[in-house]
Amino acid sequence: MTAQRSAEPPAEGPEGPEDAEGRPSDDLSRLAELYGVATSYQPSADRTVTASATALTLALAALGIDTSTPGAVRAALAARERELRERLLPPTVVCWSGAEPGTPAGLPSGTRLHITTEQGEIRTETGLLPPGVHRLTATTPDGRTATSHLVVAPPRLPTPGGRSYGLLVQLYSLLSRRSWGMGDLGDLAELAGWAGRALGAGFVQVNPLHAAVPGAPTDPSPYRPSSRRFPDPVHLRLEDIPEFAYVEDRERVRGLLERAGRLREAVLEKGELIDRDAVWEAKREALELVREVPLGPGRRAAYVDFLAREGQALEDHATWCALAEVHGSDWQRWPEGLRDPRSPDTARARGELMDRVDFHCRLAWLTDTQLTAAQRVAREAGMPVGIVHDLAVGVHPGGADAWAQQEYFAARMSVGAPPDAFNARGQDWGLPPWRPDRLAESGYEPYRLLLRALFRSAGALRIDHVMGLFRLWWVPQGHAPTEGTYVRYDAEAMLAILVLEASRAGAVVIGEDLGTVEPGVRETLRSRGVLGTSVLWFERDWDGDGRPLPPESWRADCLATATTHDLPPTAARLTGEHVELRDELGLLTRPLEQERAEAAADTGEWLELLSRLGLLRGTGGGRGPSEEEAEIQAVHRFLLRTPARMVGVWLPDGVGDRRPQNLPGTWDQYPNWRLPIADAQGRPVTLEELAASPRVRALVEVLRGEIVRRG
Repeated sequence: MTAQRSAEPPAEGPEGPEDAEGRPSDDLSRLAELYGVATSYQPSADRTVTASATALTLALAALGIDTSTPGAVRAALAARERELRERLLPPTVVCWSGAEPGTPAGLPSGTRLHITTEQGEIRTETGLLPPGVHRLTATTPDGRTATSHLVVAPPRLPTPGGRSYGLLVQLYSLLSRRSWGMGDLGDLAELAGWAGRALGAGFVQVNPLHAAVPGAPTDPSPYRPSSRRFPDPVHLRLEDIPEFAYVEDRERVRGLLERAGRLREAVLEKGELIDRDAVWEAKREALELVREVPLGPGRRAAYVDFLAREGQALEDHATWCALAEVHGSDWQRWPEGLRDPRSPDTARARGELMDRVDFHCRLAWLTDTQLTAAQRVAREAGMPVGIVHDLAVGVHPGGADAWAQQEYFAARMSVGAPPDAFNARGQDWGLPPWRPDRLAESGYEPYRLLLRALFRSAGALRIDHVMGLFRLWWVPQGHAPTEGTYVRYDAEAMLAILVLEASRAGAVVIGEDLGTVEPGVRETLRSRGVLGTSVLWFERDWDGDGRPLPPESWRADCLATATTHDLPPTAARLTGEHVELRDELGLLTRPLEQERAEAAADTGEWLELLSRLGLLRGTGGGRGPSEEEAEIQAVHRFLLRTPARMVGVWLPDGVGDRRPQNLPGTWDQYPNWRLPIADAQGRPVTLEELAASPRVRALVEVLRGEIVRRG
């Protein structure tokens, strides 16, 4: 911390970067505003916090702006004002299709526009343009020219037809009797086929399946991946790879299958945690054998097409994977010549490791193929949406994307959250943010290609922390989250790209907009057809009496659920066991009895509303549901009383699981991201058992009947 702070510019009085109290000077504040760096934020409607000079200085430095002296600040401010004053076009211009683009604001009268569309068509008039990212050239009467990326997107995504309900699950936690120690894409296809055909479900939502950072122990969090562009081969179902049946060394295959069986039984029968590293090691050995089997002509042609389609991005990803096998999984610790993906040293190493580069390209292709197959199974099973994939908010700083796309990431910065009522110290998520200026200059190319890759195998995409399309809290490396500040992105451009790629794929978009959301964000997202996320326990009349929000007052444009992967399962919430768990782990900030009383009062208010609405039915005795089952069913009946277009059921709720998949605020105190789905007694439950469970079937029938009855 001391070493980091020693590099900061010193306070230089009222005319310098900061005054005697550490507040930014007027020039520094003005400069920050011109680059989209916030000079203050509002943790609540009645409170404004001024960003420190340190926060502004370091955020600007990450954007390549020198603010080390008062003179440097003045020079940078003058240069920025001159640039904005003289600029003919911004780097990216947005036009919503159906509206005449006209002439961008600020161009002199008589300026001629020349548009080259994505398809290569040349236009000299600004009539209605096809959706896409085109090239716009402006030529003024005095001969000056400027070029810009022109994003033309549909005005909004279509509203999903009808209402649907679906299942939410962390894929690794869903083990079948064929899994190799954790849930895989074969299990996902089986779940989708069963849920669509037998249950009438409209979708299955899973956790991010992005490529993880390799190495033992691997960070099990799916929200801190090495790459968001490419999937993780740990999710492969080996037996579904055609070449697996033709591996010549059958003795090794038998040994690997026995090993997989032991990994599976350790979790299902012996109560052990999911061991992702052990699963990957067994699958990697099997995949090395699979690669020795020649591809048939059709498979070879499909692989070549994949290589051509993915191009440089795939080569970079596979090169990083190959180099990580030699030098470790943090590229910032590699030999200096290899830290640059375009250096001669990297080109030489790629040639020397070509066999390993091809291996990792092959893994990306195989995983992509099974992802596509899972979505095909879902749609063939009658699901109107199918698989809902999840886009993490960022990537690991030492991983493949951060290496291959480093010009797009803000150096020495991390994404997090400011202090709020729930966390007075703020949060640092350890994820480098994209630079808004570099994104705009590229026409948002890395963002476009990322979305395009995800939508290829998705019926819908959930975007974690969707507020990041508008702004992100940047935390300087080595500093507390309180020393951060918000940096703004061009939300119109980010949304236009999102709507463009989603509409091309015919996909739904769901934004995770829980927590503190700045005014206007939800309204803007809704106007573009992006659904929000509503979780029952948080839906209260916060502007009124604070009591549970009646179903008719909920918003329609959302995915409504009872819980998420970061929250207690519904059974634990109803019994108050989530409070006991946090107490056992030392996470409570108030006395246990106070926490218990507050949780019980919260739950009691909801149960009273459920009872008053006549949603609590058939409790106790006979062949009816237990009290707990009846309450969980009532919660979901309530969700169906709301106008929400999509209703999600946390699959572990179907068997009374008590354990959250992730407990925020813990690291090694709790087995985050490593628990299989389990019943009320903590016994792991397989996919086959879930499909045969009367309790799951009873909950689903509640949902299915209400969906049919209410339409």
